[in-house]
Amino acid sequence: MPSVGTKKHVYFFGAGQTEGNATMRAALGGKGANLAEMALLGLPVPPGFTISTEACNAYLASGGRYPDGMMEEVQAALARLEAAMGRRFGSRDNPLLLSVRSGARASMPGMMDTVLNLGLNPDTLPGLIKATRNERFAYDSFRRFIGMFSHVVLGIKSERFEERLIAKKQREGVALDTQLSARALREICEEYRKLVRREHGAPFPDDPREQLRRAIDAVFASWNTERAVVYRRLHAIPDTWGTAVNVQSMVFGNLGPTSGTGVAFTRNPSTGEKRFFGEFLLNAQGEDVVAGIRTPLSLEELRNSLPQVNTELEEVFATLERHYRDMQDIEFTIQDGTLYLLQTRTGKRTAAAAVRVAVEMVEEGLIEKKTAVRRIETSQIEHLLHPTIDPRAAATVIAKGLPASPGAAVGRVVFSAAEAVTCVASGEKVILVRSETSPDDISGMHAAEGILTATGGMTSHAAVVARGMGKCCVAGCTSVEIDPSGTWFSANGNKVNGGDYISLNGTTGEVLLGRVELVEPQFSDHFVRLMAWADEFARLGVRTNADTPRDAEVARNFGAQGIGLCRTEHMFFQKERVNAMREMILSTERRDRERALAKIRPMQKGDFKEIFQVMQGLPVTVRLLDPPLHEFLPHADEECRELAAAMNMSQDELRLAVDRLREANPMLGHRGCRLGISHPEIYDMQVAAVFEAACELAKEGVAVLPEIMIPLVGHVRELEITRRRAEEAARQVMERLGVQVEYKIGTMIELPRAAITADEIAPQADFFSFGTNDLTQTTFGISRDDAGTFLPRYREEGILPDDPFVTIDQGGVGVLVRWGIERGRAARPNLKLGICGEHGGDPKSIAFCHAVGLDYVSCSPFRVPIARLAAAHAALHETEGVLEVDR
Repeated sequence: MPSVGTKKHVYFFGAGQTEGNATMRAALGGKGANLAEMALLGLPVPPGFTISTEACNAYLASGGRYPDGMMEEVQAALARLEAAMGRRFGSRDNPLLLSVRSGARASMPGMMDTVLNLGLNPDTLPGLIKATRNERFAYDSFRRFIGMFSHVVLGIKSERFEERLIAKKQREGVALDTQLSARALREICEEYRKLVRREHGAPFPDDPREQLRRAIDAVFASWNTERAVVYRRLHAIPDTWGTAVNVQSMVFGNLGPTSGTGVAFTRNPSTGEKRFFGEFLLNAQGEDVVAGIRTPLSLEELRNSLPQVNTELEEVFATLERHYRDMQDIEFTIQDGTLYLLQTRTGKRTAAAAVRVAVEMVEEGLIEKKTAVRRIETSQIEHLLHPTIDPRAAATVIAKGLPASPGAAVGRVVFSAAEAVTCVASGEKVILVRSETSPDDISGMHAAEGILTATGGMTSHAAVVARGMGKCCVAGCTSVEIDPSGTWFSANGNKVNGGDYISLNGTTGEVLLGRVELVEPQFSDHFVRLMAWADEFARLGVRTNADTPRDAEVARNFGAQGIGLCRTEHMFFQKERVNAMREMILSTERRDRERALAKIRPMQKGDFKEIFQVMQGLPVTVRLLDPPLHEFLPHADEECRELAAAMNMSQDELRLAVDRLREANPMLGHRGCRLGISHPEIYDMQVAAVFEAACELAKEGVAVLPEIMIPLVGHVRELEITRRRAEEAARQVMERLGVQVEYKIGTMIELPRAAITADEIAPQADFFSFGTNDLTQTTFGISRDDAGTFLPRYREEGILPDDPFVTIDQGGVGVLVRWGIERGRAARPNLKLGICGEHGGDPKSIAFCHAVGLDYVSCSPFRVPIARLAAAHAALHETEGVLEVDR
């Protein structure tokens, strides 16, 4: 126990002496907390102890010094472990061997370090042989320990040891590690120790207590390895959490044919099917399964190999899933027919599996609907929106592996993580092809569209990490042979060079030659049910930004509750329309402009009519023309010649006209409502087209809810003038057609002055829609088109926590939004409030929108499901507290 006044850093588990539990993830990490919990449940957990994450943070902060009293606690816990196991650490007669593993609060599979079989040396090895009466096993464990310790602690590349093992197998004429004799393994151990002396410049450390201390150091330090830092950044895991160290008595899966090791899930992590799923190897240790060193067997085959163990394991699965009320990922070892559990954690799963598991657990009574909604991350919904292989596409299948992570991927072949990162940075899409991935490949895996491995199984590193990332992965594709040069691979007689295109079908495990056509995904009944539950909890409405009937239809099918932004300028860029638009822009007389607009009006009416039909019964917010006029004018010589001829003017005259319209800073220039005031006929035409479409459909019995939105208002008088003209244009159309349509007129709040004077503007507006794209630009004084040159550096330097054009800047832009809401509603309590910038599809920004009291968010069609779930999360967070995002 720690001395009085000294903080506790070490917690024992197992042997009836457990000091932690599952609620202590922050201190013990996920692995340590769950080992303690399983021990409390009476499950077969080898005893051990956990060194806290706080000790790790103190060690790293002090430059490698243990916190006061920590090693004394470690020695005391080690003595308790020796007593519990009846063996002594470092004993020549019956040695206690240890595993030393990492374990952060959030699961980071393979990202940090592990050392197994610790405590072996030339003195303790005879004691292990004597205790087990198995010389081959002892030398197999010793060679594993030397290789792993040398790589993790001494920094010698693991390939150096693997090369010698492969060469030894070739000399002995065997294919598998398990076929090597005790003599061969003893000789390998001698080779390994010589290699260490040569590479490290010193003998391999034989003192067991020095081995333990250095292994603890290595696990602490692995929190800050490049791969761990990259993984944390990708999964938004705080750097301040640190990792625990779990020191546990070894159990051995490599003792012989009645021993083994495996990884199992209580449900299928790819599909979510309620069926035990996993893989195992007989006569192996844990790293053999996850590293893909040998192709593992399906868990179903354990019934035949060790039926009693299989029965026990299925009982454990049921116990753990009932207890944790979630799908579990379990690591186990079988030692001479006895089952031991080394880990349980919430299982990483594909997006489709996550949805199915959540919905079916509600049906089974394990969890409530709100828990199911909280449990699905918005990023998982995004993964579900990824395309799949078109089943009708002509495709050449060159190989088939295991469907480790579903979906589809198309890209150029690369053979290293570094190459993947470089190619993607230059705009290429790539497929990472490896014999098997390792934790060092994390950057390349993230960059790639998909991952293909020649070895490994459904629970290998590649499979587990790909599923967590939502990446397509085909694993264990044994017909893929990568040339030693790392520049090409062959598969069933087909040669594929680096840079060639291939396609992966992660749902079937197929590898296809070339670029195969993809199709949009289809959503399952489970997805539909989950999203309906999300809508029950959400307060915020979700609309879409849509400018075409197709976009509107997609969004409505995704559950959009209307259109929050229909950009009318996008309708003008079709060739027959843009010419009429250019004619209007270049006309110097109002009657000429009106004549040109008359050509556009029926086209606009047709556009609105189609969109209103798709969205019938739902509001459609039409933003009147916003961009500066020069954007519609030609710049290419051929287009200039065509337009000059059509306008009956010379090219020089055209260029002069274009020059007159050019502005030094067009985004702050003659655009938005400023155009509607200087060229009122433009807005008159658009409003008339909106109401002609609405009235004609109303006559047909279609429910139409038009909302006219006037952009870039900075002063109340701008809105007064443009609103008055819009009302008059609407009145004239409705009077002429003999139909009355209810409508709203509002404005975008996208200038700081508009937010500050919202109390003056609100009486003239039925609604505000915060245009946070421009509001961010004008608040920061940053052009979003140019910000890419320096914003990444700002994030690296910690100046900005997020890209303000992706996630709303709550301390600046957010304050203006709050002012606009508070002042607007103070002047007009029934003022409807929404947001239509890109932030409307960002989960963090949606939480802010909920908190400040907006009525709805509007986002692109394919972000609608994400926004619906994020809105539900925000509401549940407000009433229930922290979301379930820890995995």
